[in-house]
Amino acid sequence: MADLTGFLGVTMLWVKAAHVIFVIFLMAGLFMMPRFFVYHHQCAIGSDEEAKWIDREDRLRRIILNPSLIIVWILGLALAFNGGYWSEGWFHIKLALVLALSGYHGWMIGYGKKLKKGIRPLSEKQLRLLNEVPGVAAAIIVILAVVRPF
Repeated sequence: MADLTGFLGVTMLWVKAAHVIFVIFLMAGLFMMPRFFVYHHQCAIGSDEEAKWIDREDRLRRIILNPSLIIVWILGLALAFNGGYWSEGWFHIKLALVLALSGYHGWMIGYGKKLKKGIRPLSEKQLRLLNEVPGVAAAIIVILAVVRPF
């Protein structure tokens, strides 16, 4: 049974469940956006099809990515403070990876703005490779959070 002490008390499991749910939403968005960028790259600049991809990217950002990221951080910090994980090695690495994923999210938002302006600095192949970043990070984060190897 989980330790239900700390300021979250009996709500800790609900907070943890909500954290995992919003991590799933966030990861879905982090996987989708680079794929959207690949499809966006295949459209002619200024075309109707490009306008549709710009709209899809904006909606993904507004409806899934940004809200999920904010909620994940709020719930994750609540869990970290509740559990007193700040002095544990596994948590430091997990936190660094979560910060890196947050930076990746920010980079994607910036790249979407460039695409909106018709600027395409990366190739489709590079975007496909960048699509692997959240999967690798998520695998390591899950291992750290569940196994807590150190």
